[in-house]
Amino acid sequence: MKKLIISSVLLLMCVIAMAQKPAYMQAMGKTLSQYATAHSPADFQQIANKFAVIAKAEPEEWLPVYYEAQSYILMSFTESEPAKKDPYLDEAEKLVNQLIEMVPEESEVYALQSFYYTGRLVVNPMERSQKYGPLSGQANGKALSLDPKNPRARYLNVQMEIGRARFMGGDVSAYCDQAKQLLADWDSYKPKSPIHPNWGKEQVVGLVKSCE
Repeated sequence: MKKLIISSVLLLMCVIAMAQKPAYMQAMGKTLSQYATAHSPADFQQIANKFAVIAKAEPEEWLPVYYEAQSYILMSFTESEPAKKDPYLDEAEKLVNQLIEMVPEESEVYALQSFYYTGRLVVNPMERSQKYGPLSGQANGKALSLDPKNPRARYLNVQMEIGRARFMGGDVSAYCDQAKQLLADWDSYKPKSPIHPNWGKEQVVGLVKSCE
């Protein structure tokens, strides 16, 4: 009960703070809407640049830094030339480290760090899995310890488990059931504001379909 009360108070404080910054909210909302039509590294670079401008104007806000980092990670995933992937992730790493300094108890930050490590791994899975697989798992474990209901952390966890089981030739049915439950629970998790992280549902839908 005490934890629930504290969470409710923090949520209310966050809503009040956001309401006092209409220009910031408008800039964030407008830039976030561009994710819907972004498909290439060039698209995500434009978005990252805009979040960098917002972050400079609002140095106490962590969300612009979060989305700038996420944009660089997505640049790596959408880049077709392997040699260009790591430079994007180098930029993401700096921003993720900045986020950890800004909000060291924020679950979303560690889920993003896990996503970043996964980006490093997929550049060269054969050579990097032993290093970045555990790092991704540790970061996601931290995210879940801070917020066990975080749907992005839950998604990244079940994605890793399904991938590991398939690689080892194991049974994925239990993990597929977890993915289905996550999808069923998804809309019950309410972000702290309209500009807080809310991505992942589409990826979970894809994960569930891959289990069929």
